[in-house]
Amino acid sequence: MNDDLKPVVPIVSSEHLTSPDSWHLSEFEYGIIIANHAFTRWMVRCMSAAGYPDFSPLDVLVLHNVNHRQREKRLVDICFVLHVEDSHTVNYSLKKLIKLELIQKEKRGKEIFYSTTPEGSEACRLYREVRERCLTSVYRNLEREGSEISEAASLLRLLSGLYDQASRAAASL
Repeated sequence: MNDDLKPVVPIVSSEHLTSPDSWHLSEFEYGIIIANHAFTRWMVRCMSAAGYPDFSPLDVLVLHNVNHRQREKRLVDICFVLHVEDSHTVNYSLKKLIKLELIQKEKRGKEIFYSTTPEGSEACRLYREVRERCLTSVYRNLEREGSEISEAASLLRLLSGLYDQASRAAASL
């Protein structure tokens, strides 16, 4: 072994927050930070390439969630699935998407249900085409085993619960 090689140091964004037994958690958090920014940048650029510029990441998520399984959704359902606490931000995206005629709303009693219009479904289809061309095709070439991605997704969902519980604890301090 070459003596000139330095030991591998974990890559973290805030070393001052790390304790000797929590380096792995800090590495994970840094991974989330850069993955989140890359993913949101990707969504916006993919939507733009599909012909819909000036969308925020939340606009993209809301459109695809409303289109999901072609089932009508209420604001509370969208917020729940996307794990968004501030419903006014989702409501703002819904209004924007209605103005663009990509989704529509129907009031039944006191409830409002949202669904995609034919134009909204087409926007989602075009997004998928760009996604297949730019992302999925490359992923298929890199993929060794789909279970690795599924395991990572499971870990992210599990740790999101840990962070939710920690945020509730912090709010009570």
